[in-house]
Amino acid sequence: MRSRLILAAAALALLSVGSTGVQAACCYFSAKNTDILQPAQKVFITWDPSEKIETFTVQPKFEGNALDFGMVIPTPSQPKLHEMPRDFFKHLAIYTIMKSRQSPQSKLLYLGRYRGEGRELERASKASDRLGEDKDSAAAPRPKVIVLEAGVVGSLDYKIISADRADDLFQWLKDNKYNYSGDEATLGHYVQKKWIFTVMKIDTMQMNRNKDGTFDGEVTPTRFAFTSQKLVYPLKITQISVRERTEALFYVQAPFKVDLPGDMTYQYNWLTMLDWSRGCQGGIPGRGQVWLDGMQGQIPALMARARELNFQFQPRQRPQPNNKGHIPTTMEWARKLTKADISVLSGKAPYSEIVPDVDEGFTAADMNDPKRAEAIRKVIQARLTKAQRERPFGYLVRHAPADDVNNLQQLAGHLSAELFITKFRKIFARDEMNDDLALVPARYNGAEDTSEYEEMLPSSPP
Repeated sequence: MRSRLILAAAALALLSVGSTGVQAACCYFSAKNTDILQPAQKVFITWDPSEKIETFTVQPKFEGNALDFGMVIPTPSQPKLHEMPRDFFKHLAIYTIMKSRQSPQSKLLYLGRYRGEGRELERASKASDRLGEDKDSAAAPRPKVIVLEAGVVGSLDYKIISADRADDLFQWLKDNKYNYSGDEATLGHYVQKKWIFTVMKIDTMQMNRNKDGTFDGEVTPTRFAFTSQKLVYPLKITQISVRERTEALFYVQAPFKVDLPGDMTYQYNWLTMLDWSRGCQGGIPGRGQVWLDGMQGQIPALMARARELNFQFQPRQRPQPNNKGHIPTTMEWARKLTKADISVLSGKAPYSEIVPDVDEGFTAADMNDPKRAEAIRKVIQARLTKAQRERPFGYLVRHAPADDVNNLQQLAGHLSAELFITKFRKIFARDEMNDDLALVPARYNGAEDTSEYEEMLPSSPP
């Protein structure tokens, strides 16, 4: 993918002092005929349906050689901007590492009795996330474009503006040295809905420079808070900046589990994964068995639609594009947070369960004495029996460096008990971006999906 733009951001090339001939190709980041690429995009969304307040935090990653450039982000109402911790999305990734079940294993139990040592089961989930007010006080006539607010958030200069006409906004961007090569119709889509635009300048000098002179880095995460009648994420404006497709990783916190509408739903992949996981010892965890059983009568129709879309799934593999280049959405973590989950952030609750060391206190040398070895085996066997009785399906384990676990405290205040966090990945083809993205409660034909996904399933992709 040549250029990926954060959802809701239109790419702009910002004319830098001393540079000439800077042109935006199809409205993606460019300078001196070289694209400013965005290889990754992540977003954290919160939604309060009672107060009609939405926030989203975005952190784009850029690569290219422009000294500075910019982007414009439309929202349904005037937003409040806040700087977020620079490693905010890394913390979210650590917090949502999948868990796996492990049972105690002994390396010593059969020493002295058999030639080979017992084999220790080692499984670990790894974190990977592929991805001052300045109001225009001019007298009548009313300005064509009004600057509602200007300031700095983190390392970004921004202006919040409104416009009554797309051509006026187009001209304002040009007059303020933003070389916008997109179409006015896309701007008009938001102007007609009376949305507000936030224009942000990005200084690549704060990023790392590669050996070839290009820049490589991530922009400081910024949170936009605004009122909205529905949970929506601007997507159409991204279309003009995408040649083929763009990938987005969503974390959505709401009173309910969240999904994408229509054929973008992750249920095609999710229910297939659950079906493949039938027969899990102890049943499918996280109410997955309940959701699967309740959907039995509707699964045939759902899967028939998946076949019509030419979606094909394989166990432990990510979905591949269909004949139109469309890729099914995948759910990657989902849980209704409890007080114990929030306590993990402060270290008051453990990040992971610990598998007992049934060999504790003994060494391989102890097994050289036949009489002592026999006594040790009895102790180890008793420990194994006790663990099996107390945790017949094993311990829920995940691994992360201690410093990363300690830094989870930076998520405090952003995650809340009794709210659902749904993490899902969607690779949008260009023709899937003809309108803005509406996020909906996770349900199918009226049935609500409250299943959780924090534990690896036999069908889970790596």
